[in-house]
Amino acid sequence: MESTWPHGQIPSSQLPYHTLRSLPVPSLLIQSTQLLHFVASAAHPAPMASFPPPHVVEDIPELLQVFSDGTVVRSAYTYPLPIPTPPPGQPVVHWKDVVYDASHDVCKLRVYKPHASSYPSGDKLPVIVYYHGGGYIMGSFEMPCFHNCCLRLAGELPAVVLSADYRLAPEHPLPAGIDDAANVLRWVRGQAVAEAEDADPWLAELADFGRVFVAGDSGGGGVVHHTAVRLASGQVGRLDPVRVAGHVLLFPLFGGEERTASELELPPGQFLSLPVTDKGWRILLPPGSTRDHPFANPFGPDSPAMDSLPLPPMLVVVAEYDLLCDRAADYVARLKAMGKSAELVKFQGQDHGFFSVDPYGDAGSEVVRLIKRFVHDNGGVAASYVSLCVSQVTVAVC
Repeated sequence: MESTWPHGQIPSSQLPYHTLRSLPVPSLLIQSTQLLHFVASAAHPAPMASFPPPHVVEDIPELLQVFSDGTVVRSAYTYPLPIPTPPPGQPVVHWKDVVYDASHDVCKLRVYKPHASSYPSGDKLPVIVYYHGGGYIMGSFEMPCFHNCCLRLAGELPAVVLSADYRLAPEHPLPAGIDDAANVLRWVRGQAVAEAEDADPWLAELADFGRVFVAGDSGGGGVVHHTAVRLASGQVGRLDPVRVAGHVLLFPLFGGEERTASELELPPGQFLSLPVTDKGWRILLPPGSTRDHPFANPFGPDSPAMDSLPLPPMLVVVAEYDLLCDRAADYVARLKAMGKSAELVKFQGQDHGFFSVDPYGDAGSEVVRLIKRFVHDNGGVAASYVSLCVSQVTVAVC
């Protein structure tokens, strides 16, 4: 599927079923395999059995339920705010969906390219690989929030943006989604070395494979961390001529057994609270694990050491009222102590997920400017503390 979207909006006819707010949809979506099983059972009823009916074993209200028989039920995705309406004059961006791993139905990505009027003729553009948020348990590049974020990045950097879906837990326990993220980069390398007749024409025309940046928000920010460690330790394999020049983590989802000050002191946010994050980790992590498991805590007792890893520059964005902000700040402080290039930018007055909630707001615009600067400086910015006021957005660069 290929589309051109001058204003970043998606017509309701093209919205996935779970994003439609105006239709009388059921409150819960059942996994398709379970639905087929139900239909087959109705057609050929089994003899009466004495087994008790499935019961809920994990419940994250309004998000997800896990039943004793393994069934996973997700809430119908309802956007928490009206779908963002871009202001007039946004750059024209083309997009299409492609498969990066045919062995899994979900392993698709959306390719965005800016209109030719957005860049000088003949120029190659940086590539942004983007992993959506959703706490590893929900989300898709099709959701209007993530779609609009990527439209902005593609049109205003400008850049080729690859927004990737990946397998979600608990049906696909970690590290399945992290494995998929690595396969996205392998797919990018395949495009870089492909013969002309086999290469995606958009990437062949525009992509500068020497300037690839890996970015993600919330759970996708966690995916970025794990991908960075795998890349630097050689677990992804040979990528040349692809060069990952930097990583961008937007309000990344990290955890740990010891509570941080922000976790203890900040009130529950619109999307996150301690009960929600604790239940999420319990669903995500292997049975018997604590929140210090390497999937959750980058610096847990069993987490890979990063001291000797050749990590590229990191840009980490946090929000003042995000209960996870102290974990991200600690992440950057520890990387700097190891001698890594890491920059922390804190948005005053914002909460977790603010970029995807309102990508066209003042704070969202400043995120785009930060990423643009980071990309075009190749990530090599050594920033000292400075406060800026941009469009009523206070930003602290630490």
